[in-house]
Amino acid sequence: MDLHLKGKHFLITGGTRGIGRAIAETFADEGADVSLCARDDAAVQEAVASLQAKGVRAFGRALDVADEAALTAFVRDAAGHMGGLDGVVANTSAMASGTTAEDFEAAFRVDLMHTRAAAEAAIPHLERSGAGSIVAISSISGIEDYGYDGVSYGTMKAALFFYIKSLSRHVAARGIRANVVSPGTTLFPGGFWDKVRQEDPEGFAQNLAFNPMGRMATAEDIANVAVFLSSPRAGFVSGANVVVDGTATIRMQT
Repeated sequence: MDLHLKGKHFLITGGTRGIGRAIAETFADEGADVSLCARDDAAVQEAVASLQAKGVRAFGRALDVADEAALTAFVRDAAGHMGGLDGVVANTSAMASGTTAEDFEAAFRVDLMHTRAAAEAAIPHLERSGAGSIVAISSISGIEDYGYDGVSYGTMKAALFFYIKSLSRHVAARGIRANVVSPGTTLFPGGFWDKVRQEDPEGFAQNLAFNPMGRMATAEDIANVAVFLSSPRAGFVSGANVVVDGTATIRMQT
């Protein structure tokens, strides 16, 4: 299926590894230009070179997404460099799972507030696109309780649902859509579950068994959904939370 993304420009936060990198690569495979940011400059430059090797334009910058001024400037500069902006995927997470004030602050600043900052900075550009899209990467931890030690992470992931739903209604008349993708357990090299597999094989086996399909998601499983939602093929989908968990959650996805 042609997603009609060739020549369009999408921006991904946390785009150098894992789900964010898979999203960036999938956009490029569809012929879209890509801008990305992450904290490590060498990783940013490597990702940009990899995307350019696919025959698309790419732009990147090292920054901390918790720095709203830096993130806002990046969105502005990426749109200027590429001649516009057609979509944003807010992917970065602090992965702060705990009960302390510090855990909540980190999750708030990165998972929630960076999504707000990226969206607000992008909206004027997305409006000019005529087919703008915002996608926030949340988690099934925002819809089911998996333990009090993960409360800071789950709380902010849940907050994304309300923010994006409200945003979607406010920007609909401006030709912009906004959706959430909520991954289940996702396994990729160097990621959280890869570390659990190496450091706690028993715990990894227990969490693997949590998945009725007998496996965890790949980063590409999540990327395929995020990129589709960003495309004109999903042009009447907005305000949705799309759960990509291989039936791991028990609740009805309403």
